[in-house]
Amino acid sequence: MSRPRCERCVRPLTHCLCALIPRLDCRHRVLLLQHPSESTHALNTARLAALGLANVQLAVGEVFAELQSWLATSDYRPVLLFPGEGALPLDTLAADDSGTPLLLVVPDATWRKARKLLYLNPVLDRLPKVTLRGGGVSRYRVRKAPAAEALSTIEAVAQGLNELEGSDRFDALLRPFEALIEGQIAAMGAETFARNHGGG
Repeated sequence: MSRPRCERCVRPLTHCLCALIPRLDCRHRVLLLQHPSESTHALNTARLAALGLANVQLAVGEVFAELQSWLATSDYRPVLLFPGEGALPLDTLAADDSGTPLLLVVPDATWRKARKLLYLNPVLDRLPKVTLRGGGVSRYRVRKAPAAEALSTIEAVAQGLNELEGSDRFDALLRPFEALIEGQIAAMGAETFARNHGGG
């Protein structure tokens, strides 16, 4: 028998995160494209990001039939948060002369599946690509990441909005994420965490 869950954060009621989730306004808009495999993941950080922001859209799928219409807006300049060759530093766009805010498109998937999203939705690959400032270390301590600076989706969104809007106020998005991680560590036990993730 499954445990009762919160309808909003979909966590078990005994571990509801809603009290920690902020509601933050932002000038720029965020479009989260979540691979279906991430939507049922216990650590669903894209959902936490979507709950914490006012100007956000979360879509789940592999092929997004409405993507072209979502991107075709004169109110925002769409860019894809995807590091690699030719990607521009995101914070350099904050000083753009046009004054038009960005539509920050963020794939929520493993690297392999994120590349598949770009392949299945070619319009994404045609967007200007942007990357975050380097040097950050992920707080996602219960995940085996390819590199220390490989961020979770909610960390990438928070850092990106901080870079664009010149403040640290989007750090508040990370409060439920950090509680989620601490809960996972407590559930596995300190010894198991230390053995599998190098914690101590």
